[in-house]
Amino acid sequence: MKRKYRIAIFIAIILLSLFVYELFFSPNYFEGDRFIIVSRGETFEDVIDSLVSAGVISNRFYIEAAGRILGWTTLMQVGKYRFKSGISNYQILDNLRHGKTIETIMVTIPEGYRTTTIAKIFAQKLGIDSSRFMKFVNDSIFARKLGVEAGNLNGYLMPKSYEFYWQTDEENIITTMVNEFWKDVDSSMLTQAKMRGKSIHEIVTLASIIELETAIDSERTIISGVYYNRLKRKMRLQADPTVQYALGGEPRRLKFSDLKIESPYNTYINYGLPPGPINNPGLASIKAALFPAKHRYLYFVATGEGGHRFSLTFDEHGKAKKKYIQIREQQKKLMDQQ
Repeated sequence: MKRKYRIAIFIAIILLSLFVYELFFSPNYFEGDRFIIVSRGETFEDVIDSLVSAGVISNRFYIEAAGRILGWTTLMQVGKYRFKSGISNYQILDNLRHGKTIETIMVTIPEGYRTTTIAKIFAQKLGIDSSRFMKFVNDSIFARKLGVEAGNLNGYLMPKSYEFYWQTDEENIITTMVNEFWKDVDSSMLTQAKMRGKSIHEIVTLASIIELETAIDSERTIISGVYYNRLKRKMRLQADPTVQYALGGEPRRLKFSDLKIESPYNTYINYGLPPGPINNPGLASIKAALFPAKHRYLYFVATGEGGHRFSLTFDEHGKAKKKYIQIREQQKKLMDQQ
């Protein structure tokens, strides 16, 4: 009788050990690496659903039971997780509870993007709240803490590639971007701005216009020089990007009636620079605004091939404009025929 009892206990121990192994330590095999994202407010069941959908686990009962036995069904760390084949349920739960194997997410912000567009990119890539992002951008007290006296941070979000964790706080993202701005715009550049009789805000504002006028680096300083020449002669800048900004929405080809829109940003009807940046310019455009080329050009027109033709007089500009409008119309006809 005792012998049968011992055998039963032994079998029970074996079965229990197998169950514990299956519950906690049995490997989960799958092809390649698998990823899941854990967002704020998600429940334990939501996370298990993600693990099943991603193919990390095949049996949700075991991992749910393991989580409840360990008491690890709460305090899951927010983030993007990478899981490798062969990982056990215990390792998965341990990773989620302690934020192990969390991946950073690369987000690239191109030069010349409006702040609202940047907010949307981060919302899409990192799962942040774009309206909260904009609230921080437009907070004058927060801006001053970051060294910006302009009243908001438009223009000071340095375009670069960044690595952030999923749902990084909006305040931290903005702080990182503005800190990058001040790393690039050093004390020597601030001194150069003063030598030109400009505030850094005026420099960034001009740079934001230059940014949208050309994608050719060699032209940036030339265009900057045109605007300095016009400002010196008290001429309106007549910069199309400022009108596009005043109109709102996506940039489009302007109509003549657009040039009359009432807005402090419309440089066709107002003199001087607009009140602030119309986008977030890159370092090349900021440098161009600080170091304009010396010349006597007052006008320029797009050639239709990516570059511009620069002119000294209005008459010369009119002829160039007529020529390149005809070229663009011919190009459009050829494209329509294809």
